[in-house]
Amino acid sequence: MGLGGKDSSHLVSFLIGAALPTAFLFFLASDRLGDGLSSISMSWGSSGTRQSAGPRAQESDNTTTLDQEVGFAGLAELLPRVAMEDRTVILTLVNEAWAQPGSLLDIYRESFKNGEDIEHFLNHVLVIVIDAGGFGRCKAVHPHCYLLEVNKSTANLSSANRFMTKEFLELDADMIWLRNPFHHISVYADMSLSTDYFRDAFAPLNNTLNTGLYYMRSTNRSIEMLRYWRAARARFPGGSEQGVFNEIKHELITKLQARIEAVETVYFSGFCEYHANLNRACTMHANCCIGLANKVLDLKDAAVDWRNYTRLTQEERKKGGFKWTPPARCWKTIGWNV
Repeated sequence: MGLGGKDSSHLVSFLIGAALPTAFLFFLASDRLGDGLSSISMSWGSSGTRQSAGPRAQESDNTTTLDQEVGFAGLAELLPRVAMEDRTVILTLVNEAWAQPGSLLDIYRESFKNGEDIEHFLNHVLVIVIDAGGFGRCKAVHPHCYLLEVNKSTANLSSANRFMTKEFLELDADMIWLRNPFHHISVYADMSLSTDYFRDAFAPLNNTLNTGLYYMRSTNRSIEMLRYWRAARARFPGGSEQGVFNEIKHELITKLQARIEAVETVYFSGFCEYHANLNRACTMHANCCIGLANKVLDLKDAAVDWRNYTRLTQEERKKGGFKWTPPARCWKTIGWNV
């Protein structure tokens, strides 16, 4: 199901429930920080010896600065407690605004409890929090929270920043889970990503990929992909992580022989491409939506629809008569008619 192997040279596979700063992923999957990563590798590897993943890609002054703004104390001890038996970890990222009672973190967590046989995945969700207020709230409701040490002098990351602002960092856990998504992630791909609009099953990379949800297998190649992605930011100043990835996705294939798969929106659905049938949906993403309040309200509507759907008999479900409520607030913010 696209799950990582148990080779001692690899640390962990990731299913990202929201886009994370590449610097954080890069640390988790590489040997960049020497002794710090060595302790993580020894806690995972059967031999207790860290194996190098090869030479690092050239990095710009921008990435060096970012390295100095992020710390990772305590992560080595936390990861083994969160990982599944096959070492898969589900990651999502929030700040204080998104972690408030009734906000996106609560909606995200509640969806596991209301989903079809997925509540146990909550034990394998690591919530990355980038401010002290959000961390306190996370610890009150979730067993696995990690405070990412970000230099607060460079950005205000505690407020409900709008998408694509400098401070946003693609923070959100703006998603609900409905069913097990691993059934629809290829075991052969190094990286599987959602997309706002799925158009071409025969050439999936023709789709614009959405890094709001992606899965990476723990391989040497995926480590190099993260390094390449991170280094490429210097070529696209001001670009978002998602925008940069779409610029370089074909380079990853030609230069690194990466295997990248776009997953279909019928399974990994969202507000951009709205699939009304609930019979196959595994996740629902509040993409094409501007503003925390709009995301919260429309995701809550989607969660109510899901609970009503689960009360139907199998025969009623097969008839396909039950539909999602259109995300009217979110669509209105981008000028779509509802």
